[in-house]
Amino acid sequence: MKNSEILELSTEELAARIGEERGNLTKLKFAHAVSAIENPTRITKVRKDIARLNTELTKRKAASASEKN
Repeated sequence: MKNSEILELSTEELAARIGEERGNLTKLKFAHAVSAIENPTRITKVRKDIARLNTELTKRKAASASEKN
């Protein structure tokens, strides 16, 4: 997922997407533990996507908090 795609999402969509990606990561980890998955770098990609989503969500929360003050 690219940063430009992340910026287009609303705050609610970001939170939902984080949940989806965490579920996806869990499934990938279990699949990899049972038998080696075809492309293990997907686990790293999903982890980085989750981090990008969390970063943007944190930025938006900080911006809304600073607007309220």
